[in-house]
Amino acid sequence: MNFTLGVNENYTIFNDDDQTFLVPSALFFRVGFGYEFKRRVAIAFNTGFDYHWNYAVSAFPTYGSLKYNISERDDNAFFTEVRYGKMWTPSSNYPDGNYYGLGLGLQVAGEKRWNTILRLDFHRKGIMGFKNHRLDSVSFGIGFSFF
Repeated sequence: MNFTLGVNENYTIFNDDDQTFLVPSALFFRVGFGYEFKRRVAIAFNTGFDYHWNYAVSAFPTYGSLKYNISERDDNAFFTEVRYGKMWTPSSNYPDGNYYGLGLGLQVAGEKRWNTILRLDFHRKGIMGFKNHRLDSVSFGIGFSFF
């Protein structure tokens, strides 16, 4: 699960109305399966559900990913991951488009074969009707893997 923070359009510097500069703007849920080669490179197929409530946009991305473990120590890994695929929108307000992603993460070894994953990701969704026909976001995530 990832969450995205967006800039609060009502924020003003030195305000007295308790507005914050960043506000939650989206949630992303992902599930996938893949294979890891020699504890260094992994490929996977993923799908999920994204909801950007500030734009009322729901999307179902399906994509392939390539993960590379930059460093590993004591079964913990620091990694980078790239993603590319298609995105489907259930609404007729927005057409289907492409999905791109790039991220960094930390995989922390857990009990038995369960691992905790903390990540920082950039997402780009190609959606007509948005500035430059895309919806870009940066998200923070927590997840789990089973190896």
